[in-house]
Amino acid sequence: MKIISYPLSVLFALVFFLILVVFHPIQWLANNLFGYKAHKLIVDYMNLLLTRSLLFLGIAVKRENKQEIPTNRTVIIVSNHQSLFDIPPIIWYFRKHHIKFVSKKELGKGIPSVSYNLRHGGAALIDRKDGKAAIVELGKFSKRISKNIWGAAIFPEGTRSRNGKPKAFSTNGLKTILKYNPEAIIVPISINNSWKVFKYGKFPLGLFTPIRIFTHHPIEANSMEQDALLALVEEKVKSNIHTD
Repeated sequence: MKIISYPLSVLFALVFFLILVVFHPIQWLANNLFGYKAHKLIVDYMNLLLTRSLLFLGIAVKRENKQEIPTNRTVIIVSNHQSLFDIPPIIWYFRKHHIKFVSKKELGKGIPSVSYNLRHGGAALIDRKDGKAAIVELGKFSKRISKNIWGAAIFPEGTRSRNGKPKAFSTNGLKTILKYNPEAIIVPISINNSWKVFKYGKFPLGLFTPIRIFTHHPIEANSMEQDALLALVEEKVKSNIHTD
């Protein structure tokens, strides 16, 4: 199996990078000529293609969602984090909710398409080495989400799980978002198997294991005391994570 992964990994990498390179100028044109809506549409379909590009590795992304999530309210997606391939499906599948991410500042430069979207698409770019600046940026992000009725996605684990096992949640970022969005809806999701794409390391890539995204029942942010709310959200996310 690992022998087969070498040529397929090269093919996938070429396709993945080509998508990013091609969509970079298209994003720029859409944003500068037509504004936010056009830019978002381009980003949505870019992430659809990035998600579908995993098929070159024999990996399908399967989403289970039986929930009715309103589009006229701020939605906060809280998820475990296993790899960079968690992100394109979230953007695509929840596109009606205008999902914006909290990302580290370093990603705002040097990556075709991705860096441009983070800088111009409404994301929060956090400097992890400067706690005060990070809090200020997160506050601005939270207000922006509230004002525009956008959605936010946050990975409270902070860093990716390399073996699929969930890490302890750090809830400071989520608390800040909730401070400015007390009427939001929290949507816990559980992601499985995306870590297996990197089970051999950065190269070659893992093959043929479907990535599964499970959407839990939404929770009203103001339905209970905050500590109980955060504990419930963490419980829901971790309840459907499989480490086999």
